[in-house]
Order: sequence, then C-alpha cells, then structure tokens
Amino acid sequence: MEITINNPEEMEILARNIGSVATSGDVIILSGDLGAGKTTMTKGIALGLGIKQMIKSPTYTIIREYQQGRLPLYHMDVYRVEKGADDLGLDDYFEGDGLSVVEWGKMLGVFLPTDYLDTTIIKDAEDIEKRVVSIQPVGLKAKQFLKRVQEKMEEQV
Repeated sequence: MEITINNPEEMEILARNIGSVATSGDVIILSGDLGAGKTTMTKGIALGLGIKQMIKSPTYTIIREYQQGRLPLYHMDVYRVEKGADDLGLDDYFEGDGLSVVEWGKMLGVFLPTDYLDTTIIKDAEDIEKRVVSIQPVGLKAKQFLKRVQEKMEEQV
C-alpha cells in the first residue's frame, strides 16, 4: 500500500487509523530519512491508541513505554544501537501485550521480528510537507494488520 500525504494533518489521520486498529503483538518498523516524519507518525499512532501523554523521540533512551492507552505503546529508536541489540530484550516487546513501533528498525538486522509492517516514509524533493508512505506487510499477522488499516481508511471515504 502506498499513500501520498500532503501535510502533517493527513499524516496524523493515517497514523491515528493505524493506532486505532492495532492489536497486542503488532509491530511497525519505521524507515525514512532524518526529518521524514517517523516520530510524527508515532505521535498519531499513540493518539489512535488513546494515549494523551506527550510522545518524545527515544533517540537516547532507545525505548519509551506508554501505558495509558487502549494498548501499551513501545516506542523504540535503534539508530544508535550498533551492537548489543540482543541484550535489549526486544522480543519481550515484540511478543508482548502492546504495539511496538521501531524507528530505524531495519538496523536491527537479524534481530528484526519475523512479522511486522514495513513502513517507509519518503520526503518529497520539492514540497517540504509532502510525503509518500509505503506500508508492506511481512508475515501473516502483519497482513491482517494492514487489512484492518485499509478497512478503517475505507470507512472514512
């Protein structure tokens, strides 16, 4: 699935829809250049989960947990994790009772989960607000997750 996003409000709508249909153990791997909107998307996902707390980038803490929503949100940024990803206990999050959102997740290599939504945000070269969001499922659970997202978006048309 590929979606053109024209402004931050549209990104929030997409992200809220994703958060609103997430279930325990769902995982989203977010990729994109610096400033593409990975944390902005996570903020919208949190709103879709009913989390009102301010979402901060976990760049230096690596993992931030938010428990106040319909599901816990595990927000991770593995950009600075060069070695020791196996020591972070990521499987506990990926297989846990919440939604895991991992910025720069492809950097996990062999420690990537086997089932996730591979979500890439690409900035437009000419329009600073425009983005293209590509969402591809990896695994059966992710296919079901993407189907729920698509159905939710169709409801709003």
